[in-house]
Amino acid sequence: MSLFPTFHTPGDFAPLFRLLDDYDTHRSSRGQTSSVRSFAPRFDVRETNDAYLLDGELPGIAQKDIDIEFSDNDTLVIKGRSEREYHSGTPEQPTQESSEKENTEVIKSSDQQKQVSKHEKKQHRFWVTERSVGEFHRTFQFPTPVDQDSVKASLKNGILSIVVPKKVVNTGARKITIE
Repeated sequence: MSLFPTFHTPGDFAPLFRLLDDYDTHRSSRGQTSSVRSFAPRFDVRETNDAYLLDGELPGIAQKDIDIEFSDNDTLVIKGRSEREYHSGTPEQPTQESSEKENTEVIKSSDQQKQVSKHEKKQHRFWVTERSVGEFHRTFQFPTPVDQDSVKASLKNGILSIVVPKKVVNTGARKITIE
């Protein structure tokens, strides 16, 4: 029994699935009232004779921000958080008077007044934000029993790799010798 159905030409459907994912993300973000954003990182899941192999794209996410746990005997839950620090907003359109007042500072020293220009940090204006930020939660349910105690996970170059060994099931059959 396979974990996921196989496609004979996976390259042909990938753009369609990506388009549907992007549409769903755009549609849900427009009606979203919560301030917490979420996203679903992409995973490849492979099955071998003795294990399930999961490889997920988690670029820019620190190891400490990822939790992997079993919710029951055959369900693996991967969750975490991705944060990017940035400030957004539209800068105020300055008028001539406010521009002169904001960009100069009056310093009084020994009966003389000097006007010194202030150096402000420029606030960046974002035109496009395409990076995934917020919380994520992925659940994988395995069709055969797995050995939870032998699961291994690693994070390298933004790829989370998880090896979930299948549980060796003792069939209970054994040969009895006749004396």
